[in-house]
Amino acid sequence: MARYAGHVQIATTVHEGVRRGVTVTAACSVSDNPGTVLVCLNHSNPLNELFNQSGIFALNTLMTEHQPLAVAFSGVDHLDVDQRFALAEWDTITTGAPALVGARVVFDCRLIEAKPVATHTIMIGEVIGIRIGEAGPALLYMDRGYHSV
Repeated sequence: MARYAGHVQIATTVHEGVRRGVTVTAACSVSDNPGTVLVCLNHSNPLNELFNQSGIFALNTLMTEHQPLAVAFSGVDHLDVDQRFALAEWDTITTGAPALVGARVVFDCRLIEAKPVATHTIMIGEVIGIRIGEAGPALLYMDRGYHSV
């Protein structure tokens, strides 16, 4: 999978005041009517269960300038959740899930289905809020490194 180029996003949620954010490259559009996206999260990390418990998530599409956020939310820096979220400005759109201010686009979603497949859970969300940010170079991940397009 290292040879597969993926656009970099941060999937976020909140449940009972607890926030969670994860860097992902396995995410895509499913349908435009109604607006639907999917994101795949590793279910071996028990903290990712928060997405199922909350029933909401935001998919925050990153630009090249957001590479430090991608690294932080990937966990390689071993920052705790508050330290990760402190690296950027966050607000909410509709669901209450953290939405990155300055993201290329944020899809604010209601979880409509979660299906475990191998090591990951495929989460399908209906887009109920959206914020389109400024155009800019997209952040990609390929060959175990970040790139921009």
